[in-house]
Amino acid sequence: MGVATCKMRHMQPEKPAGELDRLIAAARAWAPGPMALATVTSTWGSAPRPRGSHMLVHADGRFEGSVSGGCIEGEVLHAAAETIADGRARRLAYGVADDTAWAVGLPCGGQIALLVQRVDTGGFAPALFDAIAAARAAGAVLALTTDLTTGVTEAGEAPGDDRFVAYYAPPRRLFVVGAVQIAQALCGIVRQLDIAPVLIDPRARFLTEDRFPGVVLDDRWPDDAIAAYRPDAASAVVTLSHDPKIDDPALIAALASPAAYVAALGSRRSHAKRIERLTAAGVSEAALARLDAPAGIDIGAKGPGEIALSIAAGMIGALRSPRPAA
Repeated sequence: MGVATCKMRHMQPEKPAGELDRLIAAARAWAPGPMALATVTSTWGSAPRPRGSHMLVHADGRFEGSVSGGCIEGEVLHAAAETIADGRARRLAYGVADDTAWAVGLPCGGQIALLVQRVDTGGFAPALFDAIAAARAAGAVLALTTDLTTGVTEAGEAPGDDRFVAYYAPPRRLFVVGAVQIAQALCGIVRQLDIAPVLIDPRARFLTEDRFPGVVLDDRWPDDAIAAYRPDAASAVVTLSHDPKIDDPALIAALASPAAYVAALGSRRSHAKRIERLTAAGVSEAALARLDAPAGIDIGAKGPGEIALSIAAGMIGALRSPRPAA
């Protein structure tokens, strides 16, 4: 089969893939309408949303994001309406016993504290949404510090008493090399995990929008594509094509990056041959130690869906506890 030489193609998803991206998009679309931002500032026990989770509320009742798993949102919407009306930041706290937890959306009990601010220069300035977006696009981490007493948020890290520091990391990305059936399942799974998939394959017949709806498609050679995307510590690279001409260049480029997870599909026998090829290509022993192969967690997977699930699980483990780059 011939290899396509056409220009790189992209198909962008209709909406921003990540939860934070959707919230920023809403803030931009609703501006300059009056808004409030609710933020989870602390949790204890089995709170369903982590510290730093946001819910953006418009004066007309529209909202984006979530700060709990249930009807706490109703009370937060009420507090947000009051904050929009009078400009005063509000601190909310909920402590829930196990036997009543389901009633307020904390499935296993616990505690949650929130801050509700008006979106303006005296609270959470609208320009901070742009600052978060710019940092994420640049692959950088942005810190914002909120004075919980005044309800004012400023850029920078300034921890202290009654201060809350939120860190906004780059979006998590998965670069899948090889437009095969497992890739179809894997791209679907990771989008549910708030991870943006990019599918790379120079074989145009495999790389079609019909087979991969809503996924960014790239038909460059994998080493060129990986180098251009510059995977960071919030990124993963998985090769699935079974073709050394396609997979090996991608792995060489990925292992030279700080990607948190680099994996390759294939049997242990094929992996031994892969190690020989990559060693001959100059990849160091330390870099090869980062390579997860056969890819994923051993769950006895059979079929594309289960194999994709095992790969996604291995990737999440690495993204939560990134391995050091070589």
